[in-house]
Amino acid sequence: MKLVILGGGESGIGTALLGKNKGFEVFVSDNGTIAKKYKQVLLHNKISFEEEGHTLANLKDANMVMKSPGIPDDVAVVKQLKEVGIPVISEIEFASKYTTGVIVGITGSNGKTTTTMLTHHVLKKANLNVGMAGNIGKSFAQQLCEENFEYHVLELSSFQLDGIDVFKPHIAIITNITPDHLDRYEYKFENYINSKFRITKNQTENDYLIYDYDDEVIQNWLKNNKTKAQLFPFSLKEELKQGAFVKDNNIIIKYKTEEILMDIATLALKGKHNTKNAMAAAMTASILKVRNNSIRESLEDFEGAQHRLEPVLKINGVQYINDSKATNVNATFYALDSMKNPTVWIVGGVDKGNDYLDLMPLVREKVKAIVCLGVDNKKIIQTFSNVVDLIVETAGAEEAAKVAYKIAEKGDNVLLSPACASFDLFENYEDRGNKFKNAVRQL
Repeated sequence: MKLVILGGGESGIGTALLGKNKGFEVFVSDNGTIAKKYKQVLLHNKISFEEEGHTLANLKDANMVMKSPGIPDDVAVVKQLKEVGIPVISEIEFASKYTTGVIVGITGSNGKTTTTMLTHHVLKKANLNVGMAGNIGKSFAQQLCEENFEYHVLELSSFQLDGIDVFKPHIAIITNITPDHLDRYEYKFENYINSKFRITKNQTENDYLIYDYDDEVIQNWLKNNKTKAQLFPFSLKEELKQGAFVKDNNIIIKYKTEEILMDIATLALKGKHNTKNAMAAAMTASILKVRNNSIRESLEDFEGAQHRLEPVLKINGVQYINDSKATNVNATFYALDSMKNPTVWIVGGVDKGNDYLDLMPLVREKVKAIVCLGVDNKKIIQTFSNVVDLIVETAGAEEAAKVAYKIAEKGDNVLLSPACASFDLFENYEDRGNKFKNAVRQL
């Protein structure tokens, strides 16, 4: 059996290792240059590969092709492979066939990284044999090569879900759905929504779907479509018959019985969005029979995710905050909403079809100056020039931090929350966040 892997990145290399481990003849093909650290893994494990182009003759005899999530479905090589009847699947689909562990799959436009880390933290602190993978840390495939966990908490992007056929999480979580990656979905929001809901397509009545009851997009989909999974919503606005909600500043869990879980004020992570993330993690743990005391302790001592509203330093009374993970408007909405002081907002990057008007009320109320961090800032400047007096364009994290330092006054926040992808100036959002943090430390 020959397994061809398109893309020599994290998911590609993980799949190559798992494929070899399971007896496949493995061939990796990358249209660009494979990073040195990944190339060394391939050479060490004697896995054949090519880079800087796909040779169709090397691919067409495959029994199965794993396409890395960053590769769109409409590129020529993918179309050609499908035309000759070769199955093209995702790494998540391939890897899931080689575990009997319980899978918790987490997707959403925002909050999925924090919810994934929080869920993993709660389950690990309860002494469950649990691993964390997917769109965070190691690939799922590589994790399966290294350790046989009984539980897997997976962060799943829409791109990863696009390539599934039989993949089925026992517990699926949809944190929220707002417009994102529309450039990948023919600029049709409904295509992106349907992609997210693929997480529940194979679930049965023995499985669970946890979701944001306050999200109109999710509610509308559920009204017009069916899932066999048991529904467990969470809400900040409504008292629910089943699920999680807030009453008198307490998180209430209704699963089999109604119980007060904890006071919101004691949560380690602050903000309404993090209360929702905590409710999703708590419900997952309740379904998996973790005791309430253990859940509560875990939610109180969790330290949070890098690049997501991450405090960096306070300099001359100015708090610098790294929110580089905010790659869309909704994530930045949460960030600005949580700002209590006047804010110098660093924004910009690769626009994914953003509508910045949703941010207008918060920008009017909280933003004293805008520092643009991107190659093309026209849309940002056009949107906010009438409501923010000072807008400055910069060409890198170091310059952006220096400009913000000159503008900010004691008691202000400097917030990097780009609302855009990072690929115009940086390798990824982590690179952007790390360069910003380093620049702040040099001030």
